[in-house]
Amino acid sequence: MRPVGRITVPTVIPERLSRLRDIAGNLWWTWNCSAAEMFRMADARLWEETGGNPAAFIKRIGSRRLEQLANDQSFLDTYDDVVSKFDAYMNRSDTWFSTTYPELSDHMVAYFSAEYGLSETLPVYSGGLGVLSGDHCKSASDLGIPFTGVGLFYRQGYFNQRINHDGLQETAFNTLNISELPVTQVTGENGEPVLISVELPGRTVYASIWQIKIGVVNLYLLDSDVPANIEQDRHITSRLYGGDHDTRIQQEILLGIGGVRALEALGIKPTVYHMNEGHSAFLCFELIRRNMIKYGISFHEARELVSSSLVFTIHTPVPAGIDVFSHDAMDMYFTSFRESMGISREEFLSLGQDSGNPYGFNVAVLAMKMASGRNGVSKLHGAVTRRMFSNLWPGIPEDDVPVTHVTNGIHTLTWLSPALRKLFDKYLPEGWETRIYERSTWKNIENIPDEELWEAHMSLKKSTIEHVNERIRRSHVSGTVVRHCKTIDPEALTIGFARRFATYKRATLIFRDIDRIRKLLNKENAPVQIIFAGKAHPADKPGQDLIKHINDISEQEGFTGKVILLENYNMALARRLVQGVDVWLNNPRMPLEASGTSGQKAGLNGVLNFSVLDGWWREGFNGHNGWAIGTEAVYTNEFHQDNADSESMYETLENSIIPLYYQRDENGVPTGWVRMMKESIMSLAAFFSTNRMLQDYMSKLYVPAMKKVCDFVTDGHVDCQLVIRLAQWKKHVRDNWNLVSVVKGGSGTDGHDAGAYADIVSAPGSKTTLEAIVRLGALKPEDVSVELYYGIIGDDGEIINGEHLPMQLCGETEGGVYKYSADLYLTTGGEYGYQFRVFPYHPLLTDKFELGLVKWAEH
Repeated sequence: MRPVGRITVPTVIPERLSRLRDIAGNLWWTWNCSAAEMFRMADARLWEETGGNPAAFIKRIGSRRLEQLANDQSFLDTYDDVVSKFDAYMNRSDTWFSTTYPELSDHMVAYFSAEYGLSETLPVYSGGLGVLSGDHCKSASDLGIPFTGVGLFYRQGYFNQRINHDGLQETAFNTLNISELPVTQVTGENGEPVLISVELPGRTVYASIWQIKIGVVNLYLLDSDVPANIEQDRHITSRLYGGDHDTRIQQEILLGIGGVRALEALGIKPTVYHMNEGHSAFLCFELIRRNMIKYGISFHEARELVSSSLVFTIHTPVPAGIDVFSHDAMDMYFTSFRESMGISREEFLSLGQDSGNPYGFNVAVLAMKMASGRNGVSKLHGAVTRRMFSNLWPGIPEDDVPVTHVTNGIHTLTWLSPALRKLFDKYLPEGWETRIYERSTWKNIENIPDEELWEAHMSLKKSTIEHVNERIRRSHVSGTVVRHCKTIDPEALTIGFARRFATYKRATLIFRDIDRIRKLLNKENAPVQIIFAGKAHPADKPGQDLIKHINDISEQEGFTGKVILLENYNMALARRLVQGVDVWLNNPRMPLEASGTSGQKAGLNGVLNFSVLDGWWREGFNGHNGWAIGTEAVYTNEFHQDNADSESMYETLENSIIPLYYQRDENGVPTGWVRMMKESIMSLAAFFSTNRMLQDYMSKLYVPAMKKVCDFVTDGHVDCQLVIRLAQWKKHVRDNWNLVSVVKGGSGTDGHDAGAYADIVSAPGSKTTLEAIVRLGALKPEDVSVELYYGIIGDDGEIINGEHLPMQLCGETEGGVYKYSADLYLTTGGEYGYQFRVFPYHPLLTDKFELGLVKWAEH
């Protein structure tokens, strides 16, 4: 019987325990196990029933039990300790940011992301992008960076997954119970919810704002489910990545444009706007429009001002993974907005166009063109991104395309198991958790006795296996798997594979030679088992087919009890697996893994990585901290790539991984394996942390953006004349760039005139002076930079790994024609090629190729 109404009886908390609400309402508890233990100590059964959710726990715990706890000295000691730690954290004055950048304390970073994975108790995330966003916020809090997050509040979150008796994925959406979530609705002075609005075709859509506290960082999520909206608009933010293209563009308008308006309504004035993926790219338009109105400047002038404040991170290694909207859709949703900015339809659409798809509006292209700072999420992905977007900077070598990289990391204390944290507290220097990003912090891992580390690992593993068995019994997986789940052996070598089931991740690669893997899993005295988990997007039929294929294999002879498929993968299950298996398997099709972070979580916990050399593992693998699948070679034939990688996988399992795991000393400890566990932690923990990642974002992207914004400020106010002069200078350069050319060039020391490009013989280490004659037309020497570009000549006749050297102005040879020279010293023998290039220069440019203009000497 459905009720016709509800009666809410709030929990009365004794004054002595009044801080329980503060701690339950701040996600600080997600990375402080002492807080979680406090709640467990209060009522272990209720803690389990609520799924470790403090907000639900506080709502459900009885007042009588709280009165008992208020008189329980043992609990009060724990409570006081947790409150003391919480207050000390929240009131720090000597954070990494405050000591490193004291002059930037007034500059806020606003971080926009479509999803945030902060805790399984707040399921508004789908996978790696969201979890990274959550970890990003947590480390911003740890480091004391002035930082605010912006996103959308999905009342139905991402889907719950069930796998039916036929191995087919089924999806279900549950509406979140807001009263049991760590969220607070933002209200005004009148007590009413604060609403912001955005314009959609023929109507205005409103959204309320929910606040989430993440340590000292605030996250604000917009929710369209408000009475002021018509019914269809109340569902805009119902589901993450749900609906059709119309829903997606509406969500992105609300995130980008609405997000900026929400910050204004809250009185938050960021210096830097960080677009995490292209979902929020429409914020560019809102910021430009606002600055046009505020300062009475044109679109192009406002764009200069806005661009200085924008940072864009792309996580996608292929164009197919980026939202592209039709021109008709852009006309429908943005015509009035475009008209308010005073630009033509053609110019507006060109902001999201590239040569690869001139008929669609690509939000990543928009963000790339607008932002002053851009990055991929690993060293390899930075190179992939520069190649993918090189057509936006024609004529510029890929290595010079203005996209840097910041390798992803993880929030260490969120993903570190309590058992290992106790060991680290015992053997690492005091206060190690505040210096996670320092490599020296982790040296003492070597001092942990092998027996203690192995005992901690096996305790975690047994707990994980028990959880897996219980989870399967409660699941909807086929009866065959359930019947055999009791055969899962905590002593057997256990491999974990858990992630989004996209086809490029090749979840079934290990079954390419089905007979060979069957034999490997069933070796006498050396058993192996594999645990799989992951969701496929409801619209991804090939991904769902992978799930069914694994389910079918798990029922075959020789695989029952050896191949386990778990349903409804989430952060709680992820934490169990990365802490409690022995080997973490990752075999995406290279180079399609932008970064990946699940292996970083495993490596931190001493779980050894077994991965292709893609994404983060290309940087993390050192030959002693895990294993590589295949080589760094990139195949053009997928069949051959799969054959090579699967063969490498089988060879490594059979000859290295399985023997090492079962090679034990007299105490039953696999000392060789434990040595690799220690190397994994020592080599990976510092660099692959979001604390280090945020430091890189600060130095590479946030600080340059803050300083560029400050370049436009005089006496505390935006210098509009400076902005206008920069925009006018750029227009002048673009209008006259066709008149720029390198007329002549050559050696000024080899007896030749600077005319034909002579072949030069130069002794190692000797000086070679190269000269170029450059026609600038209507431009002046101060408007350009001229460089010598040189490097070894490859087999294809091209310069490879080119380097550059600035050339000095020697004088004007005739009207608008100038001579430049540079002295080159080559110490290593070989055949080198050289070139000359000219590009615009202005002291306010963020990058020398910001305008995407370059002229080379013609052959």
